[in-house]
Amino acid sequence: MLSHLLDSVHCRDLSHLDLNWSFTLLEPLDLRIHSSSSSHRDSITKMDQLNSFQELLTKLTHRCPRITKMRLHFDWSDVSVSLLTQFQHLRVLELKYFWVFKGVTPSTLQTLTKSLPNLKSLTLHILVPMRNLGISYTLESQSLEYLDVSPSRGLVFSRLKLPALRELQAKKIVRSITLDRRTRLRIQSRWPCLYHVLREGTPKLQALNNERLLPTWREESYGELTAILEQSCYCVQHLDSWLW
Repeated sequence: MLSHLLDSVHCRDLSHLDLNWSFTLLEPLDLRIHSSSSSHRDSITKMDQLNSFQELLTKLTHRCPRITKMRLHFDWSDVSVSLLTQFQHLRVLELKYFWVFKGVTPSTLQTLTKSLPNLKSLTLHILVPMRNLGISYTLESQSLEYLDVSPSRGLVFSRLKLPALRELQAKKIVRSITLDRRTRLRIQSRWPCLYHVLREGTPKLQALNNERLLPTWREESYGELTAILEQSCYCVQHLDSWLW
């Protein structure tokens, strides 16, 4: 329906898009079907939704190229990422879950942020699957000033290159995953401390989790900053628990 609407109205100057394309009113015709059949049907439904979304996104790139603010569910496929990077006027972007068990590769995330030269604000809802625990991400953007990854789970940064970033929101969310100490330390040994990542890659950072940072935060940590890191950092120093 939305696709047809775009064909019938003048929307070249559309600037904001808030889209929940993942919602469907479709229900199984037979509620007694076996779970395996239901799962197969759900997968087909999701693929149909995804194909329709990518068709819509393609049309938006031609009909509404000046969008500056976008909030939508996202699947992180190469096709969708490629389409999204064509919105070169984007300044505010929020990407929500669609297929929660689909992982996001580090290169995919890096490609997205590097390809949007005017992006100022980015909010990410990413759930790193259990099979991918241990991977970490690099984020690069010359323009990004605000980054919110607090809705994400298991998202760990190994490197940030964000020279314009002024504010970061990050939260460590427990997912009730139990790990023995040896496994946990093996995973955590791959990750740097968030404090070091921020100190090296965010020269203009002023606020972390709504707390104003002291001007000397790069020289040495302090009590309030340590408390924030314990809420947001996955390193050995700031996460010492068998429950993740």
